[in-house]
Amino acid sequence: MEQKKKPNLKERIINDPTRVLTLANFISMLRALSAIPIIYTMARPGWEWLTAVLILLAVLSDALDGYFARRAHQVTYFGRWLDPLADFVVIIAIVLYLVLSEIFPVWFFAFYLSRHVIIASLALYCINYNYMILEANWWGKWATGITTLGIFLHIFDFHALPWLKLGSIYVATVLLVISGVQYLKQFFIAIKTNRVKQTI
Repeated sequence: MEQKKKPNLKERIINDPTRVLTLANFISMLRALSAIPIIYTMARPGWEWLTAVLILLAVLSDALDGYFARRAHQVTYFGRWLDPLADFVVIIAIVLYLVLSEIFPVWFFAFYLSRHVIIASLALYCINYNYMILEANWWGKWATGITTLGIFLHIFDFHALPWLKLGSIYVATVLLVISGVQYLKQFFIAIKTNRVKQTI
């Protein structure tokens, strides 16, 4: 019988899902930090073009970190957390700035913040008790994309499509609710299943 070859140190490091320092995670961290220059350019009259470029780069980085993580087999526990967290940091920072500038609905900011606090709290609870590690679902990814579109339309007012500005926010809200319900179902099932196992 042929003996199975043991992975060497390099292979064990590459395939270790507990790693923190990966190219994908680095891209996600840069995306989170991009909120600073985006808001800085938004506060400068005449810098709208640079704001648009930075937002597009942030959107592109969201696709790139996932691509590199899968391509290089670098999907890590930290990366699963960092990717949606980076999206949250960028979006909540920009939306807060727009709300303070009175050009964005306050109710969406309150809803978006509350939803993420609830989900993050339950995710931390599940990690603490080794119930599950939350992964972003496709409803959440679409919600993030539509939310970004809504923010973009509030920063750059397209008069040709006046209905799209608030329309995108309403669509994003529906998607955020659906994705939130999906996450809550995952939490409920994971907690219930593991508690049953612990009592057996």
